[in-house]
Amino acid sequence: MAISEAVEVAIQNDDTRYSLGSVLNHVLLHQTVTGLETQEQLKLAGDEVDVLVGCVGGGSNFAGLAFPYVPQKLKGRDIKFLAVEPHACPTVTKGEFRYDFGDTAEMTPLLKMHTLGHTFVPPGLHAGGLRYHGMAPLVSHLKDLGLIEAVAYHQTECFKAAVTFARAEGHIPAPETAHALRAVEDEALKCKETGEEKCIVVLYSGHGHFDMSAYDRYLAGELEDYAYPEEKITQALADLPDIS
Repeated sequence: MAISEAVEVAIQNDDTRYSLGSVLNHVLLHQTVTGLETQEQLKLAGDEVDVLVGCVGGGSNFAGLAFPYVPQKLKGRDIKFLAVEPHACPTVTKGEFRYDFGDTAEMTPLLKMHTLGHTFVPPGLHAGGLRYHGMAPLVSHLKDLGLIEAVAYHQTECFKAAVTFARAEGHIPAPETAHALRAVEDEALKCKETGEEKCIVVLYSGHGHFDMSAYDRYLAGELEDYAYPEEKITQALADLPDIS
């Protein structure tokens, strides 16, 4: 089967939305206009980034912001790149850096990435864009080199951060974006404790106007946290293709 045919078949599977639209290298590079614009805005403000935070599902949003700053990091600038994901889908924090399929139908080319296994079945997490089983190869490579860091949070603490943000800024964040905002809170509190002054840049990746039912459940105390079990991760990883 030709690659174009394989991709066409794979697109029919919902789980490939993120594999094809969010993890392939050319998509990540197209997104770098975000980071380039950020650099220009910070020049106007007379500041430079110290900490850069973004949520990660497939990795394209985060990469779009972070990649233009990677050359500065390689030249010795002390920039912290923080990729934030849910405990319910811990692709980077608990997945392995292995070759895997980008879809459950095993129709896409193999990609070397941090993965939970293409048979991974994500739980019912409100941050739907963060439920993909793999992370973009380029983002995974940077993590493997130690150039970026990753952290995971539960959804209730992320919604708490989102409500705080909405009350302060008047914008309702998407559940995905809320993960990044939760990490920003922690980074800001670290600065408060140490007395350091840092420029923290966060990627506000989307609004939550279509997620109001999730906010209703959070405010009613009905949201539950879920950490994906280690045994299920091990089971899914056992199905990875053997590349020797």
